[in-house]
Amino acid sequence: MNEGPTVGYEQDVGSKTTHRIIYPESAVDMEDQTHLVLLPFKILDLQWLISVFTTKHIDQTYTYVRPSIKADESKVMILHPAFIKYVYESWLQSEGTYPSTGFISIILALHICDEVSVFGFGPTHDNAWHHYFDDSVVGSNDGPHAGDFERSVIAELHQKQIIMMYKGW
Repeated sequence: MNEGPTVGYEQDVGSKTTHRIIYPESAVDMEDQTHLVLLPFKILDLQWLISVFTTKHIDQTYTYVRPSIKADESKVMILHPAFIKYVYESWLQSEGTYPSTGFISIILALHICDEVSVFGFGPTHDNAWHHYFDDSVVGSNDGPHAGDFERSVIAELHQKQIIMMYKGW
């Protein structure tokens, strides 16, 4: 998801990225076999996607975005905005400003996979969300996401054995 690398972290995350779920502000270069799955939160996100494969003229949304990325344009997929709205309204009961990439990814996996196992995801015992690849720490309700609510939904899905969670900490 987002900018999470695999190189150097193979022991923890594996060595293959089949789908990389991103939005423009989290875009990174991808291997040729990786599918880019865009979460379009705003119209400019769709314009950015076109631009990275053509004119490369968009380098700003609400912050800097890469005007070009390495990706196979034949492997681009766009998650329909109605799905993001569905996740926000039906699964999160409109809590927060919008769902996190991770939460959207879990719900997407529930819709397309026979089984869903989630590794190393969610807040630690100190209720902070860490990235395995850097030292950033975000409080569960900092920013636009309803982290506590997302965590409770994920915990319920695990408790009901709808998904399997493997936290690792």
